[in-house]
Amino acid sequence: MRRLGKVLHISKRGSIILQTDKTPPVGGRSVVLDKQAKEVGTIIDVFGPVKTPYVAVRPKKNTNPHKLVGMLLYLQKK
Repeated sequence: MRRLGKVLHISKRGSIILQTDKTPPVGGRSVVLDKQAKEVGTIIDVFGPVKTPYVAVRPKKNTNPHKLVGMLLYLQKK
């Protein structure tokens, strides 16, 4: 697992927004995990400044994104 970043907030559309220090891959290769290595979603968008981009994560159906605010999330290594 590679550290992705800390969850800042949940968007109006329900995406998990966090800030990272390295641009991650987007799409099927971008599985996002919590600290217990449980899958919480996939990256759908990377935006903002190049040095510290923001990441939008689409949560899985059984995930409550509001419980993740303030937590560190990780990127699954493949």
